[in-house]
Amino acid sequence: QVQLLESGGGLVQPGGSLRLSCTASGSFVRMNAMAWYRQAPGKQRELVAAISIGGRTNYGDSVQGRFTISRDNAKNTVYLQMNSLKSEDTAVYYCNAAILRTLITEYDYWGQGTQVTVSS
Repeated sequence: QVQLLESGGGLVQPGGSLRLSCTASGSFVRMNAMAWYRQAPGKQRELVAAISIGGRTNYGDSVQGRFTISRDNAKNTVYLQMNSLKSEDTAVYYCNAAILRTLITEYDYWGQGTQVTVSS
């Protein structure tokens, strides 16, 4: 069984920063692509940022230049550094990972979500 555990959410003022972490645990060979998504009330879930196993990144237009995704493969962890936060960044943030369970099987996993609220 593989689990993704997120941490780092909370309440922050506009202009502030937060860092989210997501750590994979369980039995698997390797984490492949990893990503952060978010879902605000009444809106569809959207991609925030993604990172390949080789470190290539891409970002949603609304967070480009403010958020940074990174990974530590030795710790099975992906991070999302969020700077210059705005009220419209308020959402539940979800970690997503494509994990190689065996040498030939890959599965998609989601974390439970962590709330980020940007408000004065």
